[in-house]
Amino acid sequence: MKILVLNAGSSSQKSCIYDISPHDIPAHSTAPLWFATIDWTVNDDYGLLKVEANQEKVEITIPKNQRPSAISMMLATITTGKTKVLDNLTEITRVGHRVVHGGAEYSEACVITPEVKNTIEKLIPLAPNHNPAHLEGINAISEILPDTIQIAVFDTAFHQTIPPEAKIYPLPYKFYEQGIQRYGFHGISHQYVAECASQIINKPLSELNLITCHLGNGCSVTAIKNGQSINTSMGFTPLEGVMMGARCGSIDPAILIHLITEYNYSAPQLNHILNKESGLLGVSGISADLRHIISALDDNPQAQLAFNIYIHRLQSVIASMLPCLGGLGALVFTAGVGENSALVREKVCAGLSYVGLKLDLDKNATKCINTNIAQSDSSCEILVIHTEEDWAIALQCLKT
Repeated sequence: MKILVLNAGSSSQKSCIYDISPHDIPAHSTAPLWFATIDWTVNDDYGLLKVEANQEKVEITIPKNQRPSAISMMLATITTGKTKVLDNLTEITRVGHRVVHGGAEYSEACVITPEVKNTIEKLIPLAPNHNPAHLEGINAISEILPDTIQIAVFDTAFHQTIPPEAKIYPLPYKFYEQGIQRYGFHGISHQYVAECASQIINKPLSELNLITCHLGNGCSVTAIKNGQSINTSMGFTPLEGVMMGARCGSIDPAILIHLITEYNYSAPQLNHILNKESGLLGVSGISADLRHIISALDDNPQAQLAFNIYIHRLQSVIASMLPCLGGLGALVFTAGVGENSALVREKVCAGLSYVGLKLDLDKNATKCINTNIAQSDSSCEILVIHTEEDWAIALQCLKT
């Protein structure tokens, strides 16, 4: 079965094709037949399409005024040129879409219907950077492959098991009845790495207590007990929680009231500041990319401050998850920063040594993907796991 996965962001589109037999699903992920990304941030005038297949790599520039047809241009590389892997796009039997916000309506993946599309559109105000891009992809596939089943796999679905005491904000209850609650995000990743952790530790997921840290440009921390999400750092939107690349994470809400009343900031201005100008970028003044922050630590006091705040807030949020678990079997690091920054893992674990975490510095300093990097006498495992959201989405498509 050929499954196309579309993983859309606010400024990028990542896509791949897997060939999976529903009767012989591999125990581990397999390499995609075809992989493509569109990055709209490389230039003010155009985006860059990169395609890999058949051990070939192709790059194509796409003017930004042609963005509406970019997905069609990307899919054309599946059946033409050096990256051809299919004779016809109709060989694709399922298209899976990562959808960031599904609200409270969806606790699992589902076939995309007009009703599902309406829900995704209705939730655009809660995920303005992502849900419009998801709809763009869904509509493009509807035109190109009108008879192909499309599946929505929601980032919020895994967090539907969060209990009321962690889900409901201490506001007048009427707001919860209106849908204001903790939804949580990165659920596809958190669920995937939890299942991988079970395999690495060789213990049933139903018997494990985990804290999973998805650390990329966006960051979230989740407490997983017996295979279910019971708390997570992101909330009503992906803005809440730990410090991120350009997002502030949790702050005193009265700061916003102060900026409105004293300095006449508008809601759109504040939204831009909180989501695009804060976090590592806002404090350092250098970059939202942690790699750039780390490279400037020795020479730039603001870069050092940004890094210190980042670590402090990560430690604080991880520690806040411990009481609801009642014991920790493993701390998991994943995503771009979590998988690749030995310094972040070292600093985070150092601040949690009071609960018995002991990091093996030698293991941590190596390429340590899908392995335990804790010392033998650590109170729990410390795992680095490569998250594979696209593979997880493909598997959901098989089940739906």
